[in-house]
Amino acid sequence: MSRDPSPELEQRAINVIRGLAMDMPQKANSGHPGTAMALAPLAHVLWTRVMRYDAEHPEWPDRDRFVLSAGHASPLLYSMHHLVGLGLTLDDLKQFRQVGSRTPGHPEHGDLPGIEVTTGPLGQGFANAVGMGIAERWLRARFGADLVDHHIFVICSDGDLEEGVSHEAASLAGHLGLGRLVYVYDDNHISIDGPTELALGDNAAGRFAAYGWHVVEVGEKANDLDALEQALRQARAEEEAPSLVILRSHIGWPSPKYTDTAHAHGNPLGEDEVRVTKEILGLPVDETFWVPDDVLDLYRRAGRRGGDARAAWEARLGERGDVREEWEACQAGRGLPGWEAKLPSWEAGSKPVATRKASGACVQAVIDVVPGLLGGGADLTGNTGTQIEGHGTQSKEEPGGRQIHFGVREHAMGGALNGMALHGGVLPVGGTFLTFSDYMRGSVRLACLSGAHVIYSWTHDSIGLGEDGPTHQPIEHLAALRAMPNLRVIRPADANEAAAAWRVAVDRDGPTALILSRQDLPVLDGTDPDGVARGAYVLHATDGEPDIVLVGTGSEVQLCVGAAERLDEDGIAARVVSMPSWELFAEQDDGYQDELLPRHLPVLAVEAASSFGWDRWADAMVGLDRFGESGPAEELFPYFGFTVDNVVARAHELLDDRS
Repeated sequence: MSRDPSPELEQRAINVIRGLAMDMPQKANSGHPGTAMALAPLAHVLWTRVMRYDAEHPEWPDRDRFVLSAGHASPLLYSMHHLVGLGLTLDDLKQFRQVGSRTPGHPEHGDLPGIEVTTGPLGQGFANAVGMGIAERWLRARFGADLVDHHIFVICSDGDLEEGVSHEAASLAGHLGLGRLVYVYDDNHISIDGPTELALGDNAAGRFAAYGWHVVEVGEKANDLDALEQALRQARAEEEAPSLVILRSHIGWPSPKYTDTAHAHGNPLGEDEVRVTKEILGLPVDETFWVPDDVLDLYRRAGRRGGDARAAWEARLGERGDVREEWEACQAGRGLPGWEAKLPSWEAGSKPVATRKASGACVQAVIDVVPGLLGGGADLTGNTGTQIEGHGTQSKEEPGGRQIHFGVREHAMGGALNGMALHGGVLPVGGTFLTFSDYMRGSVRLACLSGAHVIYSWTHDSIGLGEDGPTHQPIEHLAALRAMPNLRVIRPADANEAAAAWRVAVDRDGPTALILSRQDLPVLDGTDPDGVARGAYVLHATDGEPDIVLVGTGSEVQLCVGAAERLDEDGIAARVVSMPSWELFAEQDDGYQDELLPRHLPVLAVEAASSFGWDRWADAMVGLDRFGESGPAEELFPYFGFTVDNVVARAHELLDDRS
């Protein structure tokens, strides 16, 4: 800041934050005031003394990031965004938790500048920040500290540290030595049920030290601005390990009635208690949303104090013509111009190949022309087509490595992928078996909510997994994933469709799920990349009007082709439609949909998964509405009726029913 504020002005500014933290939930009759009240001094120190940002250019790529993993404390974040000038007005604060407002109950990325990630489900923001730490270090190694040199600051709660995803993410961050991470653990000893001691007895300092973190214990200094600044700067100075600052605060302070109570955690204080507390703080008791001019000026000057650093950064970027094209592609999460020409192709009728292997070949083929692409698998890198050869392994020793070994940490991998994508500069891919997408589901849902550009490589997509049996064979997973708004699910029928799916995944915004086979699949004749991009297309046409339409996805499309050939021998004309993506097909106009699936024709779907939802597109289905079996894949498919003979028989049944 251009001049130091007086201690009296700083204290009044902090009390203004506390007043807003009480007023928002009180007006909404809903919300969590207590944590925001207790952490007002911490927020003040972060936004006025420590973090580097420019409120007039909130998307500056080299800004410090702030993640409120304890998303229930959103009044704290919204107060700071208004005060420093990040686009929220007092009227926005007054609409807290109202329909259509810019201040929802938990922070949502995309609603306004400066909300880095969507938080609320506890532990997710913790894991997101680990992904941001990976992205920052990788970009710094690739482009140099003159373009990338910032930190990620996080406020987390006891709830964050209890959730399993935080254990996984903390272990990964410690192993990788992500020194640009600064977490503040708000150790307030209160949960919704009451004292945290009801369920939590962890030694947080010991736990994080064991993970390889740098731990700073502040103690009872939640109102000591200089002590807070010193702790944050000490943590920021640690370059070899992530830091955890443990701060003992008192939720709801200084409310006489509700300090250190569960009530302050999740309920408005009530009008009488708000008045009493404002009187203690020296705030006007008869005014709400009170922000005096000198306090607003203090924060607005703080919001602009990064302007010179941002302008100097822009000048340095302007001098880096050698990397500008790659930098822009990374920031956009896209490939270099013409990148798709590097995607491999396979000749129809050539040696069968599993779509997971074809997808892995795509990754390796485009790694140099999609410069921000990096990622890996949850201890299944080679199995899931996420192996990146010749570009190093992400580690302390090799910060520019593009291969990430997430370990058996699906939860943390999902959260980290979101953080990498939303940080910017990285297009992340993460892989595991489709059945273990369940472990990632919370993170995937947040990717969909926030529009994170993430690619999931989910393999071993059916009973084709074989001998590992029902525990590993996904049955209901496709239906569950297709039910999730904003998730683009693509299940390619062969290697060429897998390559086309990669083009969609890179070129389209938001998350894409690639659903890939373990077993080899024939390379089909007639696959169409543009058809894949439209979600469905005619793979096998008839000379005239078809009698029936067979629709398949993934490994079952070949059965539809074989059945069509057999039906032709019976004098029945069968069209085969490959439908790798319901979501992409649903985007097409009614004319295209009706052209492929004429409403007057019977439609039979074939997919080795739950039939749930297929009534949207088909009249009948060859599916699987029970758990699988342990056995060789080549035996399981006929065991469950996934054969050309059965598809032909079911087609005859459907035609007979229609007649």
